[in-house]
Amino acid sequence: MSRAKLYIPRDAGALGLGSADVEEALIVELKQRGIDADFIHVGSRGLYWLEPMIEVATAEGRIAYGPVRVGDVKHLLDAGMLDGKPHRLRLGRPEELPFLKRQSRLTFARCGIIDRLSLDDYRAHGGWSGLEQALSLGPAATVERVTKSGLRGRGGAGFPTGIKWNTTRLAPGERKYVVCNADEGDSGTYADRMIMEGDPYTLIEGMAIAGVAVGATKGFIYIRSEYPHSIHVLTRAIARARKANILGVNILGSRRDFDLEIREGAGAYVCGEETAMLDSLEGKRGQVRAKPPLPAHSGLFAKPTVINNVISLASVPWILANGAEAYAAFGLGRSRGTMPIQLAGNVKYRGLFETGFGLTLAEIVDDIGGGTASGRPVRAVQVGGPLGAYFPRRLFTTPFDIEAFTAQGGLVGHGGVVVFDDTVDMAQMARFAMEFCAIESCGKCTPCRIGSVRGAETIDKIVRGERREANAALLAELCDTMKFGSLCALGGFVPYPVMSALTHFPEDFGLVAKAA
Repeated sequence: MSRAKLYIPRDAGALGLGSADVEEALIVELKQRGIDADFIHVGSRGLYWLEPMIEVATAEGRIAYGPVRVGDVKHLLDAGMLDGKPHRLRLGRPEELPFLKRQSRLTFARCGIIDRLSLDDYRAHGGWSGLEQALSLGPAATVERVTKSGLRGRGGAGFPTGIKWNTTRLAPGERKYVVCNADEGDSGTYADRMIMEGDPYTLIEGMAIAGVAVGATKGFIYIRSEYPHSIHVLTRAIARARKANILGVNILGSRRDFDLEIREGAGAYVCGEETAMLDSLEGKRGQVRAKPPLPAHSGLFAKPTVINNVISLASVPWILANGAEAYAAFGLGRSRGTMPIQLAGNVKYRGLFETGFGLTLAEIVDDIGGGTASGRPVRAVQVGGPLGAYFPRRLFTTPFDIEAFTAQGGLVGHGGVVVFDDTVDMAQMARFAMEFCAIESCGKCTPCRIGSVRGAETIDKIVRGERREANAALLAELCDTMKFGSLCALGGFVPYPVMSALTHFPEDFGLVAKAA
């Protein structure tokens, strides 16, 4: 009898839902039955309502079962799971599941499919071809390809990646750096974690390409301490890549050097801001720096530095391997390529959905997400993390596009979509934004440090019924000051959730809605 082959998701999301316990139960049960099996650790495919989703290799391809609990293991094996036989938990071929079939998986193409730490598996699925292209093209042509792809930052501001790279490439300096901002701290986001834990080599490859493009020989990955699984997987992946001469001196037999180092952040939200992150990397307290100078001119240790987030860097290998035009063929307007939309909160189908920009919010929430998990009506959706705006149902025709969201007073940000049903208290959500800012502020600028405290106090007064109209006007004025007076996006973006809640849901503040 041939050895059974099972694919077990081992990223933090799947582990949190019990995949390690299911794997242990499978090991014990198979041993008792005298069945030899190989367990291949993969990342999650991102269908978290079906996790743990266990896949088995069969004559007709990989067959998925899920969500599998420890108590299901014996019954699944009795039913012939190892041969892909029918069972109430049988999902069939994963790629045929509607949630996956509708996606355009470019950046996440290997997640859930490959052995996450196998260099051979990574190469067999197209890995390292982007880096080989960059080494062949050289810095200027590599930057040009990234520029023509239309790739923009996937972490917030949406700044064109190619322009940022070219600025650093042309900046004078014998020493340059590439820094990956893996300080993913927005509520409802988990794309960075999925890549780092399910396909770590694509991030390593993206950073090596960036190093070739700008002339950097050293890169740092700044990961928040709350992601121990990411740190563990990336540490092992970097060591294997270095041993295979993909990192280090004369990478892939070229004359270019590039190496990586992981730095663990202490969990301060403000260190997700690029200059505060640089201070933390240098061993200082993470505080926002005034700009200029831009990091591209004077960043880490006062050297020219490229800073991108995980998804931006992980998107680059596909662009180099398949061409700028192929990537730019996806998307809408100036928002080119694909975006990993992360559905979270009170939504039926929680998971990661990678697609080209352009789907409406209604399609994302109602069609793909299936509406609320509670079965109650959707009342509001927050896109872009805790500093993103709250959109009411009447704005659900807005396409998922950076400019379209900006026009409606919102943010695409990191792509997190958090759904709320009609039981949510929007005044309390607005207060949470101010409270969050007060706790996480680095304290360097007055609008953020003091404004957030006064904002929470003012919302409390409105809710208590104290001079509601006057205090609402004061809150709007305070938000205006924070938006334009704060040194960074922490204080500058708090007005988005606060003012959207006040504007679209005034009844929760005890206010009368104004005529449109």
